[in-house]
Amino acid sequence: MRPDQLDRSDPEGAIAATAARVSNWGRWGDDDVLGTMNFLTDTKRRDAAGLVRTGRSYSLSQSFDMDGPQKGWRRRTNPVHTMLDTGVDAAAGVQGFPHGIGGADDVIAMPLQCSTQWDGLGHIFDHGRAWNGRPAEQVVTSLGDRVTGIETVADLVAGRGVLLDVGRALGEDGELPDGFAITEEHLEATIAAQGPTTAVGRGDIVLVRTGQLTRARREGWGDYAGGPAPGMSFTTAEWLQATEIAAIATDTWGFEVRPNEFDHAFQPLHQIAIPHIGLFIGEMWDLDALADACAADGHYDFFLTASPLRITGAVGAPVNPVAVR
Repeated sequence: MRPDQLDRSDPEGAIAATAARVSNWGRWGDDDVLGTMNFLTDTKRRDAAGLVRTGRSYSLSQSFDMDGPQKGWRRRTNPVHTMLDTGVDAAAGVQGFPHGIGGADDVIAMPLQCSTQWDGLGHIFDHGRAWNGRPAEQVVTSLGDRVTGIETVADLVAGRGVLLDVGRALGEDGELPDGFAITEEHLEATIAAQGPTTAVGRGDIVLVRTGQLTRARREGWGDYAGGPAPGMSFTTAEWLQATEIAAIATDTWGFEVRPNEFDHAFQPLHQIAIPHIGLFIGEMWDLDALADACAADGHYDFFLTASPLRITGAVGAPVNPVAVR
C-alpha cells in the first residue's frame, strides 16, 4: 500500500484490513511469547559474530539523567538520580564501617520508557487483544505483564544489526524533516544506496536513523518527546512483516511518523506491529556515531547486543545497545 492510498478519515478500517494481511497470530503456536524474536536463532547470532572487523564498539544509548527529553506527558518524566551514601559521608565517618573503609551508593527513579528502550509485546493492544490474540486483561494486570514480560527476551537480543541511515540517504544535511513518512520505497532506496551490507532479512535487528536526534541536540529538545517527528509510515506494516526482522529501532520518540497519517489517530502502526506482528520496537536510540562510522567505510552491518533490563513483568525496559564493528 502507498501513502496516497490511505483513507485519512478511516484509521479503524485501515488498521483492521492491515492486521488481517500481516497478522502472525498462531505462527509459532498458541503459547508463543517471543513474537519476531523467534527469527533470531542461535545460528543467526553465531553468524553475526563474524561481522566484527575492527573490534570498535559504539553505545547506542542516550543518557539517563534529568536533562532528558521527557516533559511529563503520560506521566513520563526524566530519571531522578539520588545519592544514598557519598564521599562526604565517608569523610565524616558516619557510615559505620570498620577499618576506614567507605563507599558510595545511589538510587534511580524513572519510567522504564523515558530514554533509550524497547517496547515489549505487552505494551500495545488492539481492541482489547494483546500479542497472539490473548485478551489484554489476562496478559497485563496491576502485577505487570504476566505472559510476555520483557524478561522473556532478556537473553535473546543479540545478533546482526543493520543501519538504514535514511536521514543521510534522503534528507538535507543528513536529517529528515518532522512529519516525513518513511515508506517501503524510501527504505529500499536507502538499502540500494548503501550497498550489499545493508541487505535486510530474517532475524536482523534494523536501526533506522532519521536525524531528528541530531537536530534536537543542536536546537534543544523542544517537542522531541511526543511531538512532530519523521518516522515509519503506516504503509510499511507489510514490509515489517515480510522481511521477518526480529526488531526495529529508531532515533525518535515514537518510531512512526508524527503527526500520524490519519486525521484522528494515535500511533496506528504500533497497533499493528506489536500485537499483530509481534514485533519489538526500540525508540530514542542514539545512532549518530555509528552512522558516521558506517558511512566512512561503507559497512552498514555489525554485531549488536541490546538486551533489555530483566525487569519482571515490564512492558518496556531501558537498554544500552552496543554495536561492535
